[in-house]
Amino acid sequence: MKDIILGRRSIRKYTNEKISNETLENMLNDALRAPSSRNLQPVRLFVIESQTAREKLRPILMGNQLQLDTASHIILVTADIRKYDDAHIIFDRSVEQGMMPVEIRNRNLESFKNLEINPTDTNYLNSLHLDGGLFSMNFMLVARTYGYDTCPIGGFNKKLVHEALGIDSRYAPVLLISVGKADESGYESIRLSAKEVTKFID
Repeated sequence: MKDIILGRRSIRKYTNEKISNETLENMLNDALRAPSSRNLQPVRLFVIESQTAREKLRPILMGNQLQLDTASHIILVTADIRKYDDAHIIFDRSVEQGMMPVEIRNRNLESFKNLEINPTDTNYLNSLHLDGGLFSMNFMLVARTYGYDTCPIGGFNKKLVHEALGIDSRYAPVLLISVGKADESGYESIRLSAKEVTKFID
C-alpha cells in the first residue's frame, strides 16, 4: 500500500489501452467504500468515454485537452444535493442484511424529515464536496492497484457542466478524473514534511 501511495503521479498522457467496463465497474465499487457523512453516500458518477461525450466536455475544460484526448475514461464526480431523498435505500438495505436495528433505521429517517436543506448553503455544499473528495482520492489509489493511473482535474466550468453533459442540476460537480494506462512517468514533486505542517496541542 505504501508503494501505491508514494508512487502515485498525476498522469496527463495515456496509451490507447481501453479499460473494460467490467474492470472499471470493479474499480468504482472498490472506491465507493470511501466514508461519507452519516453514510449517506451522495457521490454520483458520470463516465465520459465516447468521442461524442468528449466533445461535449471539451469547451468547458480549462486546458487538460491531452487527458481528454488520450484517457480511457474521464469520470465526473458529483454529489447529490438531495441525498436525503434516497437515504431509505441505504438504511433499508442495512436492516435487511442485519447491519442495523430497525429502530435505528426509523430514528435516522425520522430525523431527516425535520432537516431544512438549503442547497445553496456553503456549509452544506462543503460537506458534499468533502464526501466527493474522499471518494476521489480512494479511486485514484484503487486505480493504481489495477495497474492504471489518474489525474484529478479541477479546471473546468462547473456552472456549465450540467448543460454541457445534460445532467440534472441536483448533482453538484466536484471533480473530473482522467484514468487509463500511463504513457508517461509523470513528474515527481516535493511534499512538506509532517514536522512542518503538524502541531501537537497540549
